[in-house]
Amino acid sequence: MSFATGTAVAGVVVATLVLSVLGGMLVTPWVLRAAARRSAAEGEVPPVRDPGPVPPPPGRTSPATGPGAATATRVPVPPPPAPDPAAGAAPSGPGDPLATEAVQTLRGGTWIGILERLAITGCLLAGYPAGIAFVVAIKGLGRYPELREHPVGAERFMIGTLASMIWAGATGLLGAAILGLLR
Repeated sequence: MSFATGTAVAGVVVATLVLSVLGGMLVTPWVLRAAARRSAAEGEVPPVRDPGPVPPPPGRTSPATGPGAATATRVPVPPPPAPDPAAGAAPSGPGDPLATEAVQTLRGGTWIGILERLAITGCLLAGYPAGIAFVVAIKGLGRYPELREHPVGAERFMIGTLASMIWAGATGLLGAAILGLLR
């Protein structure tokens, strides 16, 4: 193999790994949001949870409480919490307690997803597709205790994992095909 060919091969490998990781960081959250919208559209209603006391919308007034209260008071409403970027994809809807609980349950998902896509794409580029079984086993066994305690996150875990693996597999196969042309 000449130096130019070796450099081209290294470039394809690095580009494929970067595409796998960065593309997966866009594709996986998109698939999770689409699945959440689809579930809502099909009428899958999550279990109702008591949200506790709900303040009136911003700019609305609520009557003052207590005897003899004659004026209304303005009640400040805090903004919705921002999604935790370290927890992976954003919750499926603002204030959706089930999605928020799933994100909190599956903490570290972004880093696990990055490593998963690197491993899957790397296995395919190296010509060792059987290594993907190890990635699936390690991820499933590692998440099993959390998913068993918090079944709310199980569907989100499965959808996110499959979307991530499909993206990594497609990227790895594309990179392997380009490497086949270079060799």
